[in-house]
Amino acid sequence: MKRRSLLKAFTLSASIAAMGLTWTVQAAETIKVGILHSLSGTMAISETSLKDMALMTIDEINAKGGINGKMLEAVVVDPASNWPLFAEKGRQLLTQDKVAVVFGCWTSVSRKSVLPVFEELNGLLFYPVQYEGEEMSPNVFYTGAAPNQQAIPAVEYLMSEDGGSAKRFVLLGTDYVYPRTTNKILRAFLHSKGVADKDIEEVYTPFGHSDYQTIVSNIKKFSAGGKTAVISTVNGDSNVPFYKELANQGLKATDVPVIAFSVGEEELRGIDTKPLVGNLAAWNYFQSVENPVNKKFVDDWKAYAKAHNLPGADKAVTNDPMEATYVGIHMWAQAAEKAKSTDVDKVREAMAGQTFAAPSGYTLTMDKTNHHLHKPVMIGEIQDDGQFNVVWQTQEPIRAQPWSPYIPGNDKKPDHAVKSN
Repeated sequence: MKRRSLLKAFTLSASIAAMGLTWTVQAAETIKVGILHSLSGTMAISETSLKDMALMTIDEINAKGGINGKMLEAVVVDPASNWPLFAEKGRQLLTQDKVAVVFGCWTSVSRKSVLPVFEELNGLLFYPVQYEGEEMSPNVFYTGAAPNQQAIPAVEYLMSEDGGSAKRFVLLGTDYVYPRTTNKILRAFLHSKGVADKDIEEVYTPFGHSDYQTIVSNIKKFSAGGKTAVISTVNGDSNVPFYKELANQGLKATDVPVIAFSVGEEELRGIDTKPLVGNLAAWNYFQSVENPVNKKFVDDWKAYAKAHNLPGADKAVTNDPMEATYVGIHMWAQAAEKAKSTDVDKVREAMAGQTFAAPSGYTLTMDKTNHHLHKPVMIGEIQDDGQFNVVWQTQEPIRAQPWSPYIPGNDKKPDHAVKSN
């Protein structure tokens, strides 16, 4: 009797062990990747589409056989435009969900929030948005623009004859690290071009700000002192009331052009763009660029949006951070294939020098030392259909300068990734 019971017990435990083994094998058959974007709160207007683009790209990679014979499995979290929550969710992705890589963040304050976590745990973050530079972490690959790939060329354009020969500048931004650091760089750059402080107005508003009546009125007054341009680093859903107020007060691009660094096709979807025609944005990609790679990219995205019933799928658009997300995920996949591993240290090494034929029409290269992409610069003019007509672009991709030469002491900083803490 005892022997039979023992035999049954042994058989049962063997079955359970086998089941456990099966579950382990199944779990090991996928590679988990984290998606860390705000799907609620003030930044959801910009970040939700990046989550969806990441999912589309993951599907694309899986359809071609995954990575090293394993399928990718997305783990999506919502840090809800809450900066400390980014760190919490980042830690969860790395320690509990055991993801191999994370694609995410938009604002620099969210990236700064998660950075110590990724450096502590040796995680890997791909950051897809233009930013202020002044950072070069071994745990981050920056697929958006550094200031010399967006902000500086944009202001040079505004000062040129083609850009309107601006002599006075309003630096209008959301009150956090990206606008303030970018404007510190731009003020120093403008000084180097002979622009005095009396011809530079600097204004900041909190996240989610919606009343731009006084600010736009003051811009009109300031512009009476000479040819003026507005450089906007306003982020998130505040862009909608800002642009609406420009239209309300009849401030046209022919009078005072606005060039934006955080407004693309996605942000313009909810606005009547007819009064904004002629205003500008500086990016490294626009949906309107014509080449076969971009045609497929746009068509695939529209089809994905329709198939997944995404909000506003009938008017689905692509934009620069979406392209940077797409490029970053594909580059990471290429590096993991090259390394034959998703181990962070091995992938980091394999990322150096990776290239990718991007929808922008350029072949982008991941710099061998500074963890930033070499990117083209484009300036687009808003059209009445919410698209951009590219009025200026560089011939070739530009190497990023994460440490801006316009900030004293940066010439002594190393040109390779170093931990920030």
